[in-house]
Amino acid sequence: NGIQQRRNSYVDGVYGTTCPIPPGKNYTYILQVKDQIGSFYYFPSLAFHKAAGGFGGIRILSRPLIPVPFPPPAGDYTVLIGDWYKANHTALKATLDNGHMLPFPDGILINGRGSGASFTVEQGKTYRLRISNVGLMDSLNFRIQGHKLVLVEVEGTHTVQNTYSSVDVHVGQSLSVLVTADQPALDYYMVVSSRFTSQVLTTTGVLHYSNSAGPVSGPIPGGPTTQIDWSLNQARSIRTNLTASGPRPNPQGSYHYGMINTTRTIRIANSAGLVNGKQRYAVNSVSFIPADTPLKLADYFNISGVFRVGSIPDQPTGGGIYLDTAVMGADYRAYIEIVFENNEDILQSWHLDGYSFFVVGMDGGQWTPASRNQYNLRDGVARCTIQVYPKSWSAIYIPLDNVGMWNLRSESWARQYLGQQFYLRVYTKSTSLRDEYPIPKNALLCGRASGRHTRPL
Repeated sequence: NGIQQRRNSYVDGVYGTTCPIPPGKNYTYILQVKDQIGSFYYFPSLAFHKAAGGFGGIRILSRPLIPVPFPPPAGDYTVLIGDWYKANHTALKATLDNGHMLPFPDGILINGRGSGASFTVEQGKTYRLRISNVGLMDSLNFRIQGHKLVLVEVEGTHTVQNTYSSVDVHVGQSLSVLVTADQPALDYYMVVSSRFTSQVLTTTGVLHYSNSAGPVSGPIPGGPTTQIDWSLNQARSIRTNLTASGPRPNPQGSYHYGMINTTRTIRIANSAGLVNGKQRYAVNSVSFIPADTPLKLADYFNISGVFRVGSIPDQPTGGGIYLDTAVMGADYRAYIEIVFENNEDILQSWHLDGYSFFVVGMDGGQWTPASRNQYNLRDGVARCTIQVYPKSWSAIYIPLDNVGMWNLRSESWARQYLGQQFYLRVYTKSTSLRDEYPIPKNALLCGRASGRHTRPL
């Protein structure tokens, strides 16, 4: 989640680009993480496998000679948080296949544990925690008893180093905080709780001082529950550190994203409803259904009848939900604005593969062209997963500099599974390797691409 697979959507690892790995077999992904740094994670994308686990953190470190805008921490911990069901992933998938919504989750895990996750620190030292919400549905709030959290990085962007008592991490998102062990030598609660839910789920881990004189004690520190304004204000406070270097030596602020004219506006509206008596979710009224062949392979081999570019409109229609293999076309090197419009009562989280985009605005109510007057065109954070609050909108700018077939999906995994996704085909007529790599030699072939040839090994 967040690795851009530059010029190489063949290995993006979703069914629209990559054939499934057959049972009992293995596959080696060959990828590069050029021009990226930061905290991300991986997970299984097919069916409802994500509900079974199989996820882990990914750290992309800055090159040795490029300065990082904070001293090297004494330790670097990956903290994977997420809601969890006791039911097997096959049972959850069957619930969705039968046209029903998922029940409320059973709990929250920290690094795979419902309780007992522990992180050891030495008194007086500072540690980096890379926190990712790898769950299926719920936004989560993270906090540590008696300690402050200094935000330093969000999905590959060094941020202005604001201090928070707790941070919201929406489903699919990742961030890094610095925590200094500056309290008396004891153990302290690490707390994760659900946000915007009628029933609040909570789980705890332990921040353990190596010279601790005693176990955790006192009440579990409370956090925000259903307050939207609290979360919105925190989200708006997350900004890019313009003077810090990113993956390259030049400062992050040297790319003046707000001074470039956009060439196209795409408006994305999520909706829910019944199709043939079964629950479905849609984008601009189109509920995605997978084709029999990965779309990228059909594109490469010119296999007709698999998908149609333009099968999803780039503006909301307000019409009823219908099923299609939704692919939207876009031009390579265009500079576009996408507005996510959420008219539902749930919090939405959107992720775009292959890209990092600039968050320029978010607010309640309906988006209009006049909403652009409040955009942050100077130091909006660049990231790959963006939340949209209930009855609200969020807007992003993207330079389409990565050719390929890229999945844009809801990170609410049941919604994604039941159709709330589509593919953005970023296209150029050029066949230069400068613009897109050839199909990998070891690419798996399936569906109507079976029996064809990639390249000589």
